[in-house]
Amino acid sequence: MVDMSSPTPPVAPAPRRSDATRNAILTAARERFAADGYERATIRAIARDAGIDPSMVMRYYGSKEGLFAAVLDVDLRLPGMQGVDPREVGEVLVSHFLDLWEENREVLTAMVRVGTTNQTGAEGVRRIFRDQIVPLARQVCPDPEQAATRAALTASQIMGMALTRYVLRLPPTVALSREEIVKWLGPTVQRYLTAPYPTPYPG
Repeated sequence: MVDMSSPTPPVAPAPRRSDATRNAILTAARERFAADGYERATIRAIARDAGIDPSMVMRYYGSKEGLFAAVLDVDLRLPGMQGVDPREVGEVLVSHFLDLWEENREVLTAMVRVGTTNQTGAEGVRRIFRDQIVPLARQVCPDPEQAATRAALTASQIMGMALTRYVLRLPPTVALSREEIVKWLGPTVQRYLTAPYPTPYPG
């Protein structure tokens, strides 16, 4: 007889094997692309790291280009700027990117390394810039028609810090505390996003 006085809690469905395989492939690919770059990373090495047959990588992603596109499908989870003090936009963004990088180091390291050496990677970075960073700049800048320029200047600071701190690991940059980076970069990003657009010098 089944005791109905204390119903058994529902059992969460077990994750599908295909999901586990996809996650294993992506994890291995992120680490391999970050370590070796796009050209040197191979499907065979990624499959070995994931503990599966190379044919499974091709089954799920079709090609190395398709796999890399999936690796670069990055949501920056940019914060909404509604309600943020306009004077603190720069520091809020720098803090967000530092947190994001610490939590997703393999993914973003792969993005930066390959984005600077491979056309497929560069296009992935440009897509993230176009679809995520430019719309944020448009929210906060005083001249939306200049949002792309302001976003590009902002990206130059954020990616430059990421390159020197997490990829090249320049000792002085690595030694900076999180608070120091926010205080150094925050005002620069703030100026790029919200300062009046400079008037060109007369020719």
